[in-house]
Amino acid sequence: MSHPFRVILYYNFSPVADPQAWVDEHRELCRRLRLKGRVYISEEGINGTLAGAQERIEEYKEALRSRDGFGDTEFKEDPCDTVPFARLSVKYRPEIVALRVDEHLDPNTDGGTRLRPAEWRRMMESGEDYVMIDVRNNYESRIGHFEGALRPDVDNFFDFPEWLDEAGIDKDKKVLMYCTGGIRCEKFSVLMKRKGYRDVNQLHGGILNYAREEGGRHFRGKCFVFDDRLVVPVNPEDEEPVSHCEITGQPCDMYINCANMECNRLFICSEEGARQMEGCCSEACRKNPRKRPFDPEKAYAPFRRWYHYFDPSFKKRPKTADD
Repeated sequence: MSHPFRVILYYNFSPVADPQAWVDEHRELCRRLRLKGRVYISEEGINGTLAGAQERIEEYKEALRSRDGFGDTEFKEDPCDTVPFARLSVKYRPEIVALRVDEHLDPNTDGGTRLRPAEWRRMMESGEDYVMIDVRNNYESRIGHFEGALRPDVDNFFDFPEWLDEAGIDKDKKVLMYCTGGIRCEKFSVLMKRKGYRDVNQLHGGILNYAREEGGRHFRGKCFVFDDRLVVPVNPEDEEPVSHCEITGQPCDMYINCANMECNRLFICSEEGARQMEGCCSEACRKNPRKRPFDPEKAYAPFRRWYHYFDPSFKKRPKTADD
């Protein structure tokens, strides 16, 4: 079965002399190719996730790799039947991934050891002593993570330096770290080495690359992604939810935004819980006059489409209005 669209996730820490000029040029390129998604460009490089027709994605990849310094850009890529972005956003950012520390961190010269997925799996199965860190926000690790990983209770990536200072991790101990696609580990590994950690290792390509190359072994739950899919499968042998609906308490790994526009909090909620609370995260929000009308069929339509993407029986089902 062929899929007409592709989703790509990528980054490259390579110096950009005039990032704003490249933002404007890049925006026009993406518009011409009819791509949607998000791209951040800064003096330190580029970080993006885009989706579009397969042949146009290939043209985009060729254009990016043709730029001096970006020929080695690696892409994590998934086929899809629809584009999981509503629009295109290409912006300048001071950092392509914001850690907000005063010192310059260069992953190309000062980063940790990059472990390919097969090496990462062998390390997990070796019995060697290590500490593993999930370098993602709490709402991401809540629905899926590697076995035995430390999952910092932080809301933003830039909260990690303070967390590290308080974590009390032995600086002589082997450190393994991972994130969704690898970019956050690039910077956090540099920071850890600057702070005196001696044996710092990172999963090259992140969870998404590991899922593709190693079948997601030793990963529990699913992976949060920043597009309309919200969650994607990682380990086909362990897809049971590791989290619970905040309303009903039943096992669940579906996210929705609170229907109260003054709240809009992203929270884990089953369809049953959403119907009970009319899409809200609390009774106070349900009674708020600024609550959006809630239609569960529309709210969960994108989730239904992507959640079962790798389930052959779901692909063969009769089409519904949601498709």
